[in-house]
Amino acid sequence: MTVHNLYIFDRNGSCLFYNEWNRKKQAGISKDEEFKLMYGMLFSIRSFVSKMSPLDMKEGFLSFQTSKYRLHYYETPSGLRFVMNTDLSVPNARDTLQHIYSNLYVEYIVKNPVCVLGQSLDSELFSSRLDSYIRSLPYYSPRAA
Repeated sequence: MTVHNLYIFDRNGSCLFYNEWNRKKQAGISKDEEFKLMYGMLFSIRSFVSKMSPLDMKEGFLSFQTSKYRLHYYETPSGLRFVMNTDLSVPNARDTLQHIYSNLYVEYIVKNPVCVLGQSLDSELFSSRLDSYIRSLPYYSPRAA
């Protein structure tokens, strides 16, 4: 069980934060291109899910999986998008993403007068607390394949 990486996007698709923990394979493109591809894919999947769902989905798109990883998604009312990639053994990381938003992002970014909302997150305190939190998760393993 492991966490591969985490993206935080604003409502306009700009990647405000990115970190890796156990990512074994790189995309082979620049990080900016990777961020654009990820956001575009999320935009398309959300649109597809909302149009094709036979039920009224209150929570909308939550996750999807491939044969190699699972992508977990959480969107805040203000339009921030939190995306975490894990291995397939992690069933649901929604609570984890909500915790990152409410207990880390809000506490160390929103309430920090030095941080400017809508710009990249350069807070060392946020980064270190996030890293500690991710490493404390029951499904985080530093030696995962």
